[in-house]
Amino acid sequence: MSDGLSRGEFFAATTAAGAASIASPVIAAPASGTKPLAMRWYGGGVYELASPDHKQIALVDAWIWNNTGFTAFNIEKPAELSSASAYAAHLRARNPDAVAVALTHDHGDHMGDYFELLPALVAAGINVKTVGQSDLMRVGLVPKFKAANLDTAAIVMNGGAGINMGGTATHGAMRFELVPAVHSTASGFPAAGFIIDIAGVRVYASGDTDLYGDMSLIATRYTPDLAVLCTGNGAFTMGPQDAAYACKLLGVRAAVPVHYAHNPLVVGPQCGELFAAAVAAVAPATAVTVLRPGQATTLQVPTAAR
Repeated sequence: MSDGLSRGEFFAATTAAGAASIASPVIAAPASGTKPLAMRWYGGGVYELASPDHKQIALVDAWIWNNTGFTAFNIEKPAELSSASAYAAHLRARNPDAVAVALTHDHGDHMGDYFELLPALVAAGINVKTVGQSDLMRVGLVPKFKAANLDTAAIVMNGGAGINMGGTATHGAMRFELVPAVHSTASGFPAAGFIIDIAGVRVYASGDTDLYGDMSLIATRYTPDLAVLCTGNGAFTMGPQDAAYACKLLGVRAAVPVHYAHNPLVVGPQCGELFAAAVAAVAPATAVTVLRPGQATTLQVPTAAR
């Protein structure tokens, strides 16, 4: 940072001074109570959100059996996460009404298992659809959909069109909106995050991104309740301090850190606690839940009155 300040000192100084170059903190919408939301982290930036009865299940990205996010925690990967068939059987046994796979972008640590996962879920008789940036769905990935014997008109939301920035799609009782992410992609189509409405909770799923000022616009436009944020820093995304400041811009009352400890270039297992400490200093109104790979939990999410 300029003037020899560390990032933490910079944020502290600019917040105290109300510097014009930093967006003003967002005031969260009035709370209307709390709602339960099931969540399971699969390592890296990949996780599952589900309604408490597991009838509605949203997967954010698809890198599960090849996910390396367990190793740094010295956790053995559960059997149901070990292969496409095992995972499909695991989901089928939960008898969901709808399963959605939201693809943020095409890097291997986000879509590494995508074209094995989707056919396995279809073969298991699961009501599954996927969604992502429209040109990625309609152009960039079409050859791979064909190679996997997947009909994009049937498997991709909006009849194969996907969604673009500001667009919407629904599957079951879940609603998806696409928002920008400041990140690269392998194919050149835009990286994205999602606003996901599930079980009465509005989730901002950041995907891979840097901190950017329009997160305050996401707060104003969508009033998310929960932010699931990349925090691993290193070569790729914002780190724990920047992600904590994102909580301030977003005005969320709950946050979960992901996208760390899955490769040598990102912050290790300590990243979750670093994020929690940074949030306590920068956005103390935000409650942080730190998970371990494979851990399933039910979050009690304060929800905004809309």
